[in-house]
Amino acid sequence: MTGTAPSQRPAGRPRSQEVDAAILAAALDLLIERGAVLTSIEQVAQRAGVTRATVYRRFPDKTSLLIQAIESVHQAPESEVLDWPDIDRMLTDWAMYLSMPRNRSMLRRIYGAVDDYPELLQTYRSSYGGGRASAELTTLSRARDNGRLPPDRNLNIIQQMLTGAILHHLGAYPDSTSADDVKTYLTAVLQQVGYRP
Repeated sequence: MTGTAPSQRPAGRPRSQEVDAAILAAALDLLIERGAVLTSIEQVAQRAGVTRATVYRRFPDKTSLLIQAIESVHQAPESEVLDWPDIDRMLTDWAMYLSMPRNRSMLRRIYGAVDDYPELLQTYRSSYGGGRASAELTTLSRARDNGRLPPDRNLNIIQQMLTGAILHHLGAYPDSTSADDVKTYLTAVLQQVGYRP
């Protein structure tokens, strides 16, 4: 027996970021075009130009894949803590996001899947909703402390009201609505509960 150490197998090839991006883009495109129920791993693989095995090596199931595809459109990584200094900045960010037709279509697909593919919305809320909801409540609380919202307002109800207003906007307003118009709409909604911009 010699003193040489046995040769180690070289590590596997690192995952290609280009392949990851192609899979996520294909999944998001199909979600928007066909909805969650009619999107399959096979279709995603074909559109991304990879094999099904390549997709499954990265994502254990369709729900995980769709959730990651949805998250890929957010500008800030989820690891970054959301912290809006005030309601005005929060509404500005929301309005920019909601002024993009692709984002609006995606959100309609997510909420529209509540009956046919409920795990999509459930997983999205449990995976990413908590951090965002907490950041929203922190911003609303800060506004109440600063006198921008009346002191007796229930912040959880205001948060739910804003969510409802956004869902209404997605269905009732054209996708060509500008960011300024979206912000004006959301500001007007908040003013009904005493918000002072």
